[in-house]
Amino acid sequence: METVYVETTVIGHVAGRLHSDALIAARQQFARRWWPELCSKYGVFISELVVDECSAGDPAAAQERLDVIQGLKTLDIDDDVRRLAGALLAAGAIPPSEPRDAFHVALAAVNGIEYLLTWNFAHIANAAMRARIEAVCRDAGFEPPIICTPEELAAEEDNEITDG
Repeated sequence: METVYVETTVIGHVAGRLHSDALIAARQQFARRWWPELCSKYGVFISELVVDECSAGDPAAAQERLDVIQGLKTLDIDDDVRRLAGALLAAGAIPPSEPRDAFHVALAAVNGIEYLLTWNFAHIANAAMRARIEAVCRDAGFEPPIICTPEELAAEEDNEITDG
């Protein structure tokens, strides 16, 4: 079974109120419809960092996010994860102002997770940064995850069905 690390922005799209921005609302609706399929087809992982981020903010909204991630397998932050996150920040692959994003990438890479699922276009699912992120991971001895959005991963599944 292929594995997916789910970054907090995806959880935020599955839970909570629909956003007033039509594009974000469409992503939320897609994520909500697709979430059960994701959980049935992949080994889905999060980390304590995701739990912490989901716990923040309005208590009712936080509980909705925590309900979504209940029962998912949790990856630990160890020394390899800390080193790789530091290398990603030092190389500018992830901006130094966003250490949590570096940890999300490092958690997936160090644990051999195949996909990192995110809606974070600023620092993770960013075409301009992707090559640098991958190079830092490989230089540290880890295969980088395929960074993608839920829509991209779902499209890949559709392609496998039609191609196979």
